[in-house]
Amino acid sequence: MSELVKRVLAALVLVPIALAAGWFGDWALAALLSIAAAVSCWEFFRIARAGGVIPFASVGVLLAAVIPLIVHAKYRGVFALGIPSAMIAFLAIFAMSIWLRGPARRPLAAAAVTVFGVVYTGAMLSFAYGIRYHPYTIGAAGGATLLFFPLLLTWTTDTGAYFVGRSIGRRKLIPSVSPGKSVEGALGGLVLAIVVAWLFERFVLIPVARIAFAPGAVLLFGAVISVAAQVGDLAESLLKREAGVKDSSRIIPGHGGVLDRLDSLLFVLPAAYWLLGVLRLVPVPG
Repeated sequence: MSELVKRVLAALVLVPIALAAGWFGDWALAALLSIAAAVSCWEFFRIARAGGVIPFASVGVLLAAVIPLIVHAKYRGVFALGIPSAMIAFLAIFAMSIWLRGPARRPLAAAAVTVFGVVYTGAMLSFAYGIRYHPYTIGAAGGATLLFFPLLLTWTTDTGAYFVGRSIGRRKLIPSVSPGKSVEGALGGLVLAIVVAWLFERFVLIPVARIAFAPGAVLLFGAVISVAAQVGDLAESLLKREAGVKDSSRIIPGHGGVLDRLDSLLFVLPAAYWLLGVLRLVPVPG
């Protein structure tokens, strides 16, 4: 079976699952985010081990998986564990590093990588829940549409960068990090994302979600999300290059690991959440 066929088959399975979780929200979305965070965190620790740092993988993966569930519980009004609880968990990791490892086993590096892995995966993915339940969205259609927006821009950026880069790419973007990416490809992905953002607001966001951006703001939204997506992709490439690995894992046939598929979203989701709070959204009368 060719790599292309594997990629298509994997996408045919995973994309409907993601769309269904975004539509139903609630525990379905929380469960998907929890699983994705756990696997991504495990893959991040796998990269770290290849780079010579041995994190507290079991504790880190558990914390990464729990964060989306805690965020879900907060939105449902069940309970809320805020910054003090997070600080206690992270301090416990440092205590473990002192207790279980001596200076020769790089305890501070292990603790730092563990905490970073939890935040990088579990915390960043949890912003999807905040987007899905934005105050201006009404019902499943509105929330799912708004959540799908930054995801679509991420895929658009990746697609535009790939095809423009292959067609006219000449100047390398950051060859020491990702030799295959070009300046022309990055700009192509940026321009395509801005165009798609305008089209999505006009033909999907307004009719379905009944909300709109302030005049011109959707173009800024598309541009920032595109940049965030490309930075997220480069960030994971930097981590893998330092550790000397090609893929975070081989869990997804033809795609590598879960982290390889979500690297852009780890930057896009918090950026989108922040932008939706800064850029003025306007309810559209039905």
